[in-house]
Amino acid sequence: MMLARRQRTVALFARQARLFSAAPSPIMVTLKDRIKACADKKTPKFLELKKQHANDKVGDVTIGMAMGGMRGIMGMVTETSDLDPIEGIRYRGRTLVEVNEQLPKAPGGGEWGVPEACFWLLLTDTVPTAEETALFNKELHKRAALPDYVLKVMGSLPLSTHPMTQLSIGLTALQSTSVFAEAYRSGSAKKGDYWELVLEDAVTLVAQVPQLAALIYSRSFKDGAAVPSNPDLDWAGNYAKMLGCNDSESFAEVMRLYMTLHADHEGGNVSAHTTHVVGSALSDPYISWAAGVCGLAGPLHGLANQECLFWLEKTLASLEGKEPTVAVITELAQNTLKSGNVIPGFGHAVLRTTDPRYTMQHAFALKNLPEDPTFKLANACFEAIPPVLEATGKVKSPWPNVDALSGTLMKYYGLKEADYYTVLFAVSRSIGVMSQLVWSRIMGMPIERPKSVTLDFLMEKAKGSK
Repeated sequence: MMLARRQRTVALFARQARLFSAAPSPIMVTLKDRIKACADKKTPKFLELKKQHANDKVGDVTIGMAMGGMRGIMGMVTETSDLDPIEGIRYRGRTLVEVNEQLPKAPGGGEWGVPEACFWLLLTDTVPTAEETALFNKELHKRAALPDYVLKVMGSLPLSTHPMTQLSIGLTALQSTSVFAEAYRSGSAKKGDYWELVLEDAVTLVAQVPQLAALIYSRSFKDGAAVPSNPDLDWAGNYAKMLGCNDSESFAEVMRLYMTLHADHEGGNVSAHTTHVVGSALSDPYISWAAGVCGLAGPLHGLANQECLFWLEKTLASLEGKEPTVAVITELAQNTLKSGNVIPGFGHAVLRTTDPRYTMQHAFALKNLPEDPTFKLANACFEAIPPVLEATGKVKSPWPNVDALSGTLMKYYGLKEADYYTVLFAVSRSIGVMSQLVWSRIMGMPIERPKSVTLDFLMEKAKGSK
């Protein structure tokens, strides 16, 4: 059956390749020509605005902000977390170190707080007790099972379907179970009750995501046989076991760490913002996060961790057994920049110091995998690369970010399939976006509708500012 599916997929791709390689129809030639002619007229304006008028004001923002992806515009409210340039992401005002110190640990001990307690913290601004955490975990297990029809939907997808595509499809399929959507459709939902209905969906979604993600991993990279869920385990520990690639408690611990560190990151990043925008139209949490997952799948957002691992593996192979000393990596980094290439895993749009999430992962790696070749290389990069980037005078943040190590940790514990890493990210981030969605409804946030303007409008403003 698997072979037949793969053959059908190959045939489909071959048909699409033939379609795109065929000579374009006359009307498509005309359409492309007209678009290019329009673009040729507009491009000089675009470049002039970016280079000469970026600091000109349009209302309360600059032209550079309007043309630069709205970067730096304070235009939305996110109650659950805030990004400090020096201390990094704060969950409800707490640094990640403080969060980990305060969160209850897994039953039987452990060094890292459990993510379900982090979910509680983001929702309530209070740290749950050990008893509350245990009861909340039981509630999550009670809600975790996937409906049979969703299993059939997932089983119908070609095995070659990208894991993130599978995840977005699975979340969309689960949408028919939404309590909020049903109440709104039936007319029984009152505006003051929206947040409670969204909370019901949010808790269920967070409970189901590890089940869905483990199924995707099994059918994409294993034999399709699912490892059963264990209701006696914590949320992240159970997810680690369901993946079936490593049964050690150390892997469960790194999963708890990963899931907590990646849980939330303000509301302006692509996946969180997309979820917020879709949710602002009163779409339910399932379809809102399905949209967010599609944003997370983009190479400029969620793929960074696998790009970092690819770079480390490529670099390790190029060393041909040579010890990755600071001197060796310094020279390699300088040559990489001279050739016009970038070094992934370093720099951050906001942070102006080493990402605290990296620091916490680094501490884990030093304790648990100090002799791993990939980590030894990553550790040398940590010492060597920031001075090289800083010396260029062009990099505002030359220090490592969270993605510089997360793939290395997963690879060490047997989770080597880099195409799956963004799914891991999505499982973790579901905690943050669901917390944000609940609070958007509590605060009665309206539908998001920023005003867009044309290039001609901006040119007129630029001329008027002279």
